[in-house]
Amino acid sequence: MSHRKRPFAALAGDARGATLPEFGFVLPIFLLLLFGIFDVGQQIYVQSVLQGAIQDAARDSGLESGADQMSAIDQIVKDQMKPVAITNPSYTIKRENYSNFNDVGQPEDFVDKNHNDQYDEGECFTDENGNGIWDDDLGKNGLGGANDVVLYTITLSYDRIFPLWRMLGQSQRTTIEASTTLRNQPFGKQAARVATQVCPT
Repeated sequence: MSHRKRPFAALAGDARGATLPEFGFVLPIFLLLLFGIFDVGQQIYVQSVLQGAIQDAARDSGLESGADQMSAIDQIVKDQMKPVAITNPSYTIKRENYSNFNDVGQPEDFVDKNHNDQYDEGECFTDENGNGIWDDDLGKNGLGGANDVVLYTITLSYDRIFPLWRMLGQSQRTTIEASTTLRNQPFGKQAARVATQVCPT
């Protein structure tokens, strides 16, 4: 009876062949970690290249010839992104101009009748960008003119090259954004901005 138990005891203590199932458990976690590191690294790299490209483009846009070359300048940004190995890219490019740096991202002034610190329909406001409605950003669309401050923003959407998110059942599409604020060259006199008081009825 004791002789019969010995083969089973020896088999229970034999660790040979255990490596393969252990590797099977560890491999998916290892791949997720590895692809995660690669994905984050690539996204940081794409972000830094995009930020550098937009800085160059903003300086070119601020020249007197910038208004006539905006499409060509934007294309240079796209060309600089091609070697970064992004897949299926799409770009949204926006320029907003202001009279000075202090105005960037600021809302239009309004009369806060009910003192709730937010604009409500019907309250009077100062229409600084001339579009007839209150805006939470008083910038005007476009490059502006001489000495204007321009907020130049590029939003880039692309497909990630590493399959991490597909493995997690998520979308491979991601979006990053880069922006810079620079003043146009003083190639002429800065145009006056006419702000009008608007009281909706």
